[in-house]
Amino acid sequence: MGPGFENQRDLRLEELRALRRERVEEGGRRTIIEEQDRVIVREGDRYIIRHDETDRFRRAYGDAQVRRERRGQNDVTIVRRPNGTEIVTIRDPDGNLLRRLRREPGGREVILFENAAPSRRDRTLVEETIVLPPPQITIPRDRYVVEVEEASQEDLYEAFTAPPVERIERSYTLDQVRQSPALRDRVRRVDVDTVTFDFGSWELSQEQARALTGVGQALRRAIERNPSEVFLIEGHTDAVGSDIDNLTLSDRRAETVATLLSEMFGVPAENLTTQGYGEQYPKISTQEPERQNRRVTIRRITPLLRNEARR
Repeated sequence: MGPGFENQRDLRLEELRALRRERVEEGGRRTIIEEQDRVIVREGDRYIIRHDETDRFRRAYGDAQVRRERRGQNDVTIVRRPNGTEIVTIRDPDGNLLRRLRREPGGREVILFENAAPSRRDRTLVEETIVLPPPQITIPRDRYVVEVEEASQEDLYEAFTAPPVERIERSYTLDQVRQSPALRDRVRRVDVDTVTFDFGSWELSQEQARALTGVGQALRRAIERNPSEVFLIEGHTDAVGSDIDNLTLSDRRAETVATLLSEMFGVPAENLTTQGYGEQYPKISTQEPERQNRRVTIRRITPLLRNEARR
């Protein structure tokens, strides 16, 4: 790829910066940074990025129909696939995810997650973070963190169907899973090291996309085994750049991989959820540019959402 490709990617990031709008709430305690299709929340020295996954679902199913309804105080988004299957997402008046399900033409419903309604009091990022001690890892390291480049199809399938490494005492909300590293560490991680991103980019070449084949096949197989599985795709960056730039890059990288897994390999879009973490969790500890840190990882988070005890 020539220098024109890099310049195109840098320009796109510059365009995102130009579109950002910032406001301060709660007497300066919280800063809201609105981007083209994302919102970044800053509280103290902590950031989190949020975005609506509806458009990814629509694109994954060939421009599926989307309609929005009001049911009581809740907002309901329904993505209707060409085969009649509907993906239903319910949010409370504050935009918090309450429920997502798949409704098939015959009336069968598959619950993907169901969060308890949050307290009406003002919530903070700290309140959404679950503080736990590090898990006790009793399995070999290469089974706890599976690197795709070295893994067989069976290795990937095992990681995508494995129970937690420690007993899960209760169910957690999707936001709690997204914001709590010690909680996520209780399930295995798949490092998609066959796919890395160019500096400042969230796009992949066709060759890199094809490197997702083994991951896509293993995910489809796991979902065929249990149609209610939920997988978190985490996006990451290296340490170069601002916190805000790296958050949006990482979030878009996770979305890119989720989209490709659905469009190229038939992984149901609604069984995937995405979250960007910027430079917080590097694979290689360095402040320098490092391609291996511009990556995604995948975890099976079903047992964290549904209180599945370790078998």
